[in-house]
Formats: sequence, C-alpha cells, structure tokens
Amino acid sequence: MSRRLPPLNSLKVFEAAARHLSFTRAAEELFVTQAAVSHQIKALEEFLGLKLFRRRNRSLLLTEEGQSYFLDIKDIFSSISDATDKVLERGSKGALTISLPPSFAIQWLVPRLTDFNEQHPEIDVRIKAVDLDEGSLTDDVDVAIYYGRGNWSGLRADKLYQEFMMPVCSPMLLVGTKPLRTIEDLKLHTLLHDTSRKEWKNYVRHYDVKGVNVNQGPIFSHSTMVLQAAAHGQGIALGNNVLAQPELEAGRLVCPFDEILVSKNAFYFVCQEKQADTGRIQIFRDWILNKARKEQEDMPDVIEEV
Repeated sequence: MSRRLPPLNSLKVFEAAARHLSFTRAAEELFVTQAAVSHQIKALEEFLGLKLFRRRNRSLLLTEEGQSYFLDIKDIFSSISDATDKVLERGSKGALTISLPPSFAIQWLVPRLTDFNEQHPEIDVRIKAVDLDEGSLTDDVDVAIYYGRGNWSGLRADKLYQEFMMPVCSPMLLVGTKPLRTIEDLKLHTLLHDTSRKEWKNYVRHYDVKGVNVNQGPIFSHSTMVLQAAAHGQGIALGNNVLAQPELEAGRLVCPFDEILVSKNAFYFVCQEKQADTGRIQIFRDWILNKARKEQEDMPDVIEEV
C-alpha cells in the first residue's frame, strides 16, 4: 500500500510559515520569494482540501486544522534535523584513507601529520602510498594527492604546490678540485636523474648550457632516492622544491645556482566533487590547503617556466 504524502517542498514551506506566522519571514529563511511561499501553501491546501491560514488585521493566523497539522509535523522536522546533525557528525569522525606518491608522503605529509592529529584526534589517517594514479579514486580511498596538471574529469582538484625545479647537491661539491660555482660547471659533475633524463634535458636546453652530457648519470625510480644520492655527494640532482625542502633546511643539500624553473606540473589535493565540503574530508581538505598556503607565503617569485 503506497503512502499518501503531501508535496514535501510545500510541507517544508508550511512548517516555516507556521513557525514564524509570516510568509515574509518564511521566505527569508528558505531563500525564496514571498510569492513562492504563497504558491507552495496554496498547493498544500489544495492537496489537503482545507485552509491552513487566515489573515486578520494584517496578521497571519493558523486555522484550527492548520494549528493541529503544524503541531503534528513540527516534531517530525525536528527529528529530521537531529538525524541530519548526527549523520554529519559521524561523517566528521572515523578513518580517512589518503592515496599519494611515496615521496610526497615521506618528505612532506608524514612530518606534518602531528599537527593534524593534535587538532583532530577523532580522525584516524591512513596512508596508502602509490607510485602512479589513474585519474580516479578507488572505493577504498577517500582523498588523494595527485601530481600533474589538474585536469582530472569529475574530481575536485585543489592546487597545493606549484613545482619548482632546482639543481641541488651536497655542500661538499662546492669545494674541492672541481668546485661547483656557476651553471657552466655542471659539465664537470655527474647528473642524477629522477625516473628519466627528461627534466635535466629541459633544464639544460632552457638555459642553453653547453658541454653538459645529460645522457649519462644514474637514474632512480623515486624522488627520495635521487635526493639521498645527491646528499651523499654522488652528483647533482634536479630537485623538486617541495620534496627537497627538508634536506635543504637541514643543510644536507644546497641549491648552488639562482637558475630555477617552474614546471607545468603541480601537486594537487583531490577528492570527489560532491564530498569536498562534507565531514572529515572537508576537515582534512581545509587543513592541508591552509598548511600549504601558509608555507608558500614566503616563497620567492619565479617566473621562468619549463
């Protein structure tokens, strides 16, 4: 047997109008026009076959039937509101699974998680390190950090960090028999490559550095490994500004030249569009975007682009 329900939008409008005893105040609460309120009330009265309001001396009063109806449904709306608050509260607690490149996890996110955990102990963060993303979020992942150009269909992508590419090396390479002083000195040292030789080729071509053989030097499959090799004096890496920052701050790496490029790629915080502003996803999204923004306030302006 089907339930006999009135137009639910009209019912919501009636509850607001009856609570305020004013079509004007109901319209303001619901962000609609007074005419729209009158239309919805008329539709509900036609469905019920009776009058719910009457006007007297410029005031709005409930009819006897309207008063009885309002008393019966107002608790229902309160219950719906309470149930909604509860489900939203549950959505702001529990586990949050983050998928991201292992280098970004190790060099940036993990060292900063203490701050998030102290602010939100009710949320358990779970880290899922992945080498590559496929432009989609799997069922077991809530949010992700993607590296690319931000054009992932159907997903909310908020830029965290623009990628700066800079030569980095151990302070040991600044002294010795072949001191690294200018960009032309690159030809005297081993170049360390992250995944491929593409980045060094772009860098050398952009600055028109002569005599540098970019087709030699070891290739590493992860950014953290190439940075560690550079820190141990094995050569010069073309480091990502975000991932190299901990080593630069600790003095294990230095940036010997002013020639720094901005890549077309960046790190993005990614989630489902419909979930970006709800529950624990919104909490983590607000935290990480604010964290990244504050840390970039003092970054120098770099206008060169690969």
